[in-house]
Amino acid sequence: MEARNRIRRVVILGGGTAGWMTAAALSRSFGSAVDVTLLESEAIGTVGVGEATIPTIHWFNELIALDEPEFLRATKATFKLGIEFVDWTAPGHRYFHPFGQFGAALPGVAFHHRWLKAQADGMDVPLPALSLAAQLARQGRFAKPVGDARSILSTLGYAYHFDAGLYATYLRRLSEAAGVRRIEGKLQTVDRDGETGFVAALTTERGERIDGDLFIDCSGFRALLIGDAMGEPFEDWSHWLPCDRAVAVPCTRVATTTPYTRSTTRAAGWQWRIPLQHRTGNGYVFASRYVSEDEATATLMGNLDGEALAEPRLLRFTAGTRRRPWRDNVVAIGLSSGFLEPLESTSIHLIQSGITKLLTLFPDRNCDPALADRFNDVFARDMDGIKDFLILHYHATSGRSEPLWQHCRTMELPGRLVAREAQYRRSGRLILDGDELFRDASWLAVLNGQGIVAQGYNPLADAIDADGNRAQVRQIADVIARAAPTLPFHDVALAQAMGAT
Repeated sequence: MEARNRIRRVVILGGGTAGWMTAAALSRSFGSAVDVTLLESEAIGTVGVGEATIPTIHWFNELIALDEPEFLRATKATFKLGIEFVDWTAPGHRYFHPFGQFGAALPGVAFHHRWLKAQADGMDVPLPALSLAAQLARQGRFAKPVGDARSILSTLGYAYHFDAGLYATYLRRLSEAAGVRRIEGKLQTVDRDGETGFVAALTTERGERIDGDLFIDCSGFRALLIGDAMGEPFEDWSHWLPCDRAVAVPCTRVATTTPYTRSTTRAAGWQWRIPLQHRTGNGYVFASRYVSEDEATATLMGNLDGEALAEPRLLRFTAGTRRRPWRDNVVAIGLSSGFLEPLESTSIHLIQSGITKLLTLFPDRNCDPALADRFNDVFARDMDGIKDFLILHYHATSGRSEPLWQHCRTMELPGRLVAREAQYRRSGRLILDGDELFRDASWLAVLNGQGIVAQGYNPLADAIDADGNRAQVRQIADVIARAAPTLPFHDVALAQAMGAT
């Protein structure tokens, strides 16, 4: 009886990164047990600027059994050790949000409390000196983490930069080889069951009908299923995250590739720099109420490393979310479920977050509402946690006087962020929920980098001898300082990883 109620046909509306990541994951996970069909139109462009990732992408790569050397070659990828933030705290100031961890695992208390105690006891080792990833990035070097906890290399984390268009093409090839059927065309109508309200089929402009049991909305900002058909409202977060435009342009690669993304403040937002093997990706994320599109474009074009390789593309968006991205038998994944600007490279993470949750909670044909409720609850927590982390960057700035930055410094903040920042200032504690994306090292890097200083630390650290604690913290900084120059430059490590001899 149960087997007859299983979902046999999944229909994905939209290609791009979200559609083809979903198709690859479903086809890999279910094999021939589920038929996967993807409807997309070559005439509809994809956003295609989400080229930087965070280390959670390794979970997805393992799920689809991705071959890393092949992937690096096919997508013109580079390695990423973190994000450099330029001029956020003050003009001329830089800080680095590294992947991996600070220091090393020592007994007793979290390492950053040992560092805070050592600082209070007169030690002058800065936080970045305790991150191997930060030191490698500064020197343009790269290494992968190792499993042996006794090695300082075990503290590293890494992700990738890649060409999003090439990535979608690569995943499409994998998906179609695994049996995914792609239909070229535009959506004309959504046919719904008169009794249940479930979507029964999609019909294309050419009249082709695509029946399904479960429908995945990967139609991007248009949200054709979750928004238009199902009527799920969009919750606007632009009062906290006022940037609502981005202008993007690639330029020539003019130097060795850096193993990190760069984010630099501008008068009405910030500019990204993403190094790839064949070009550099650039974009200016801005708030249109404070600068015109033409002026933003001119600012971007005047701040490129090399010659522009295309005409600049303008994207319009609103930061926010849909509180119920799973409604009946429709699940929104990617931009259709909500949007958070790419300041911390979370767009692709949120796609795979939706995929992970869908696989864990995969329904039968009746689409048990309790499964949808659970999906919506955990996805909302993911979005809310990232939202707060992004807001922290904007409001903790002191170096810019333009109207956008004045607004961000004085705006009312979410209560949880206020409490979290206050607790860190008082006690050095980072009070995080177990399922939050950004962990202690990330919050520590941004809080410290943006000038929010802890006045205290966990009293447990006082059980450690002050001289011994300072010596241990300094020893770790010394190990990192000695190790970094022995590791390969990024482009050498990248060539080796791709199989070059």
